[in-house]
Amino acid sequence: MILLILSGCTMARNEQLIRQHKILQILERVRYGRTLQELQEDLVEELGLTSLHQRTVRRDLEALQAAGIDIDVHDEQRGKVWKLGPRAKQATKVTCSATELIALSLGRQLMHPLEGTPFWMGIETFWNKIQEELPEPVLAHYEKYRKILRVQGLKTKNYDKKLGIIKTINRSILEHRTLEIVYQSMGKEVKTRMIEPYEMCLHKSSLYVIAAASEVEDPDTRVRVWKLDRFEKAKLLEVWFKEPEDLDLENFFGNALTIFRGTDQPRDFVIKIASKYASALAEEPWHPDQTIDRIDDDFVRLTVPDVSHEMEIMPNVMALGQEAEVLEPADIRASMLEVASGMMKLYQS
Repeated sequence: MILLILSGCTMARNEQLIRQHKILQILERVRYGRTLQELQEDLVEELGLTSLHQRTVRRDLEALQAAGIDIDVHDEQRGKVWKLGPRAKQATKVTCSATELIALSLGRQLMHPLEGTPFWMGIETFWNKIQEELPEPVLAHYEKYRKILRVQGLKTKNYDKKLGIIKTINRSILEHRTLEIVYQSMGKEVKTRMIEPYEMCLHKSSLYVIAAASEVEDPDTRVRVWKLDRFEKAKLLEVWFKEPEDLDLENFFGNALTIFRGTDQPRDFVIKIASKYASALAEEPWHPDQTIDRIDDDFVRLTVPDVSHEMEIMPNVMALGQEAEVLEPADIRASMLEVASGMMKLYQS
């Protein structure tokens, strides 16, 4: 575990990008620009820094200018003032066809689980701008054909009450700052934890945070999945962290089909299922690499390879009740026997 407390130590390499992004945000919202000193004071306050030299701010501004961003310098009574030029403030015109609008509308419907988050606010703002810029014939054509495809079956969820927490998490990810959270794990007492967030993940209508547990030193187990619904509070600390150089979030879940991530090696599951479900298994596969073999007229054998976590498969098995039997792995078969015995006692009482 590597933690940096900023007190004279240099910031991580990507901190320069964070500062430059924040400079643009500051200049976008101020009408009369900022002097170097004012920008430096804003950055220290908004990024939670303990120190920042004006030479660093000047280098960031010059780097933005070199990248083609229109930033002007004006001599005024209060000194040299940095402002966004007209090209930086000019809105970009967007044109699209009715087909592209239908595709965008479909994507917007798929993002409904993000309602109440800054992400959804951005989606809605962009969607409204698009509609305002399009000519009437394109909009009319869109209205005519938009019912070609409807999105259905998404769980309704709203994160309005978590908006402040989401903003804090976003800032933590951007600034690589440790978070102190109050977290309610399922079936456990509420605890205060320290985490190092790397990214957020949308999975089946719910938001999750991929973060390391600060107190865990084992690199194989410290990165975990934290469900946003279980966050009760989140507070930024004056503690910075570095992402592990070998961290690959693209491969974090491997072949997992769910948000669950096992700590053991992936295993193959073999399940005996009533043959009447064979066509359904082919239409809606449990895994992209599954195989189905006929045992006899009454049953088929479903083999699901490289399962990272049992919860990828077990809800599907349970849904079939007595029409499905786990053959392998042996320990999962044994745990199913425990579940079945418990259910028998429950329903016989």
